[in-house]
Amino acid sequence: MGLATFRGGVHPFEGKELSMERAVTLLKPTSGEMVYPLSQHIGAPAKPLVQVGDEVLVGQKIAEAGGFISAVVVCSVSGKVKKLEPRTMANGSKVMSIIVENDGAYRAVEHFGADRDPLSLSKQEIRDIVREAGIVGLGGAGFPTNVKLTPKDENAIDYVIVNGAECEPYLTCDYRMMLEEPERLIGGLKVMLQLFEHAKGVIGVENNKPKAIEVLRGLVKDEPRIEVAELLTKYPQGGERSLIYAVTGREINSSMLPADAGCVVDNVNTVMAVYDAVCKNTPIVERVLTITGDAIANPQNFRVRTGMNYNDIIAAAGGFRNEPQKILSGGPMMGQAMFTTDVPVTKNSSSLTCFTVDEVAKNPETPCIRCGRCGEVCPEFLVPVLMMKECMRRNAEGYEKLNGMECIECGSCSYICPARRPLTQAFKYMKREVGAIRRAKAAEAKAKAEKETAGAGKGSEKK
Repeated sequence: MGLATFRGGVHPFEGKELSMERAVTLLKPTSGEMVYPLSQHIGAPAKPLVQVGDEVLVGQKIAEAGGFISAVVVCSVSGKVKKLEPRTMANGSKVMSIIVENDGAYRAVEHFGADRDPLSLSKQEIRDIVREAGIVGLGGAGFPTNVKLTPKDENAIDYVIVNGAECEPYLTCDYRMMLEEPERLIGGLKVMLQLFEHAKGVIGVENNKPKAIEVLRGLVKDEPRIEVAELLTKYPQGGERSLIYAVTGREINSSMLPADAGCVVDNVNTVMAVYDAVCKNTPIVERVLTITGDAIANPQNFRVRTGMNYNDIIAAAGGFRNEPQKILSGGPMMGQAMFTTDVPVTKNSSSLTCFTVDEVAKNPETPCIRCGRCGEVCPEFLVPVLMMKECMRRNAEGYEKLNGMECIECGSCSYICPARRPLTQAFKYMKREVGAIRRAKAAEAKAKAEKETAGAGKGSEKK
């Protein structure tokens, strides 16, 4: 029997050798200013709880969740609130942020870091702790973790899957944490399994990480509810849909959540954050990230404080070996190009990848040759060549009819395309267009229904 995997996918250059043997190094901020955006997660922005001039502590909640799909923001240093103003994020957007002047003392709130027995907690207490810790998906998506851990029917969950694939090229921070602190990972998974009594825990790891597989299997050999699944190394093996299919054989689409297939899926560092919050009374104040690429002097894996400036991290890695033509927040497949590195580390900052040569700009687009490779590698069974045709026509209806909303934006089609067509970028744009049209139609239908209801009410009053 072959290794667990999915249909389609590609095998890009891994680039992991630059940093995979570099142990995680603790890096404290060198600049005094720390920036905490109120939107560093999927959902509504957080609402500030502090004002300019307020003294704050490590572990203090400085912004509360702005709704059910939202997340708390926690301060990672002690000091004084300096400003509340918009600041630039890694994706180029301006986001309202809390600016704290770090006093360097790192004074913490009471009981910060104190041990806590998870077995003494109820399910609701665990979910409340995860929410108040501000935990979101640390693999990059930023979906609030407490929401994932609160499905409609917890008894329908029979798999809690830890995403240890780390299939994105160049990234190695998850790999290092599986090697260096596997007990935290297993501890966090056990906490999550407390919430789902009928579930099995599965840690999925690609087979290009044999050391991590060996270490984890050794630690779970006597755990009846936990196993390690060895996955075939292929991109996007770590995509949520691909991982669920590889581990369980179940399929989901854009109208479904993993919970609809009986699964909860979380990234390695997210599960470790659950352990820290529940067992060590430590909310999200740090995260591990990779800084890498051929333009970086000393590629590294760092443990950094949230709110820290990327320029400080670049300096700690020895600066640039060569002037980079392209800098990405994330990896080369799904990362976003950055026009400035004067941005803060957020909860979902997974890596900074810096390249001497911009391969995309170096190889300009040429006409499609109808080779069909894009369809062969698409993990969602889509036909990118036809979808691109509708994108060029700006035909949202035609794009939607081709099931274009099922695109997971993995970039496999763009990677394999010999014509270097910007397929993924076009699909991202068209998905936003379709989403906007759907929202407009829903709003129109709601307004019409409200008008009809109001009219019916007036008619009954006259009678």
